[in-house]
Amino acid sequence: MTSSTRLYFIDTMRAWAILMMLQGHFIDGLLDPVLRNAESSAYTIWLYFRGITAPVFFTVSGFIFTFLLVRVPQVGWDNPRVKKGIRRGFQLLLIGYLLRLNLFGLFKGQLYDSFFLVDVLHCIGLSILAIIGVYLLGATRKKYLFSSLLLGLTIVLFLFEPLYKQWSFAFLPEALANYFTKANGSVFTIIPWLGYTAFGGFLSMLFTRYKESKYLYPVAIMTALIVGQLLIRYSSGAFMALHKTTGIELFKLIYSNNYLFIRLGDVLVVFAVFMLIRKFLTQKAFIKIGQNTLAIYVIHFIILYGSFTGLGLYKFFHHELTPMVAVVGALAFMAVCTALALWYDKHETSIKGRMTTLVQTTKSQAIASYLIFLPLLRDLAYRAKGFFFRVFGIVRN
Repeated sequence: MTSSTRLYFIDTMRAWAILMMLQGHFIDGLLDPVLRNAESSAYTIWLYFRGITAPVFFTVSGFIFTFLLVRVPQVGWDNPRVKKGIRRGFQLLLIGYLLRLNLFGLFKGQLYDSFFLVDVLHCIGLSILAIIGVYLLGATRKKYLFSSLLLGLTIVLFLFEPLYKQWSFAFLPEALANYFTKANGSVFTIIPWLGYTAFGGFLSMLFTRYKESKYLYPVAIMTALIVGQLLIRYSSGAFMALHKTTGIELFKLIYSNNYLFIRLGDVLVVFAVFMLIRKFLTQKAFIKIGQNTLAIYVIHFIILYGSFTGLGLYKFFHHELTPMVAVVGALAFMAVCTALALWYDKHETSIKGRMTTLVQTTKSQAIASYLIFLPLLRDLAYRAKGFFFRVFGIVRN
C-alpha cells in the first residue's frame, strides 16, 4: 500500500494482534497451572482477550491481502498480485514446516510427528491461496460475486463447524488430516479458521467499494459496533430460537458452543475501536511492527518453542513461572522479539546480500572441487572397470 492509500489502523491492529499473540503464548506456556484461577478477574480478562487474538489476526491478514489484491486495475490472472499471492501462500506453508523442523532428529534420519502439525502460518498460507481461488472464480463475473462468495464461505464454515469437527478425517494421510482436525495435536485447522480470513477479505471489499465516501468511517464504526454486539450478546439465543422453531439439531449444537460467531462479534468491536481512534494510530513504531509480523512470529517461535534445536524457553520453564515473573517475562519477550524483527527489517538487504554471496561462494567452490577431482574420479572409474573385467573374465574362464 502506498502512503496515500494505506489504512494505518489496520497496520496497528495487526501490531496489536501479534503482540497479544506473543504474550499469550508466553504466559499460557510458562505460567504454573496451579495459578490459573478462574475466579480471578485479572486472569479471566486476560483469558478472554487471548481468545480474541487469533480471530483478529486471521481477519486482518485476510483484509490486507484482499485489499492489495483488488486495488490494482488488472483482473484475473493478469493481476500481478495473484502470482505474488500464490508465492506468498506457499512461502508461509514452507516457513510453517521449517519452524517445526528438529535438526537433531533430521541428523538421525527422522521427522518427528510434531513436524506435520498445522499452525497459524499454515492456515494463513492456505487461506491466501483459497482467497485467490475465490477471486479467480468470481472477480471476472458479476460485480458483487467475489465479496458474496467470501461472506458465504465464512457463514458456511461457521454454521457447519459442529458437524465437521466430529470427523476424524482418517481416510487422509495424517499430514493432510492435520489441516482439518485437531485430533493429532494441530493448534489451528484450515476449517473453520479460513472463515475469519475470508471475512477479512469481505470487509476489505466493503472498504474498497466505499473508500471515497465521506461517511465511510461513521457508518463503518456504527455498523461494526451494532453487528458485533448483536453477535456477542444475542447470537446464541437466536440459534436456540431457530432450533425451537425449525427443530433442526444443528442450531442447538451451535448454541451449545457458539464461540465462532461470538468471536466474530469481538472482531467487529475491535475493528470499531481501532477505526474510532485511527487518527492517533499513525506512529511509525506501531506501523513498523504491523509490517513485520511474519519476522516477529518466526523469532518468537524460535525463542519460545526452540525451532530447529528444541532448546527454547518452553523446554526449560514449561508451566513453572509465578504470575509476576510471567508478566515481566512476557513484556521482555515481546520487546526482544519486536526489536530483533525491526533490526532484521532495517538490515534485511545487507543480510540477504551476504546470504546470497555465501550461497554463490559455496556453489562456486563446489563446482571448482568437482572440476579438480573429475579427472581422478574418471581414472578411478576406469581402473575399477578394468578390475571387474579381469575378475569376471577369470570367473568365466
